[in-house]
Amino acid sequence: MRADPLTTIFADLADAAGLSRPAGQCFGAIWRAAQTPCADDLVAELRLSRSNVSTALKELRGWGLIGIARTPGDRKEYFTAPDDPWEILRLVIAHRQRHALAPLADRLAGMEPLAQDARVAALHDALSQVSEWMARLAALDTAAFADVVAGKPVAPDKPKKKKKKKARS
Repeated sequence: MRADPLTTIFADLADAAGLSRPAGQCFGAIWRAAQTPCADDLVAELRLSRSNVSTALKELRGWGLIGIARTPGDRKEYFTAPDDPWEILRLVIAHRQRHALAPLADRLAGMEPLAQDARVAALHDALSQVSEWMARLAALDTAAFADVVAGKPVAPDKPKKKKKKKARS
């Protein structure tokens, strides 16, 4: 039986983002599901082993890409995913910044030759700037994130002016 083309695309996207292919397949199935699926539903739909699905779900929870929903009287965990693709991308960028770029910049900062080698110092500076930029992107709300990625100008937050209280006569 051939895999669903969209499931394959989600697996490829996951692979590109640094997730496992089974995590991508599970995420795609959760995201597209009409009703929140449980792990057994994912095993049946995707024809993956129970252990692969369990590992993939743990990975997705670690990235903040899925949530757990419970039904009263039912011991099973059901899984949800954000509906908005921009929110999904924002979460992926947040995870990659925290778990890949920032640690690499920190490791470079701790290297002895940083002060002695201009190229290593420049690499550290570049990684740090990209990491900080990704952190600022990830901190945006979903709508502002989508605007920034689309190249639209985003107005900075303006402090609200306090109203002066009128003195009573």
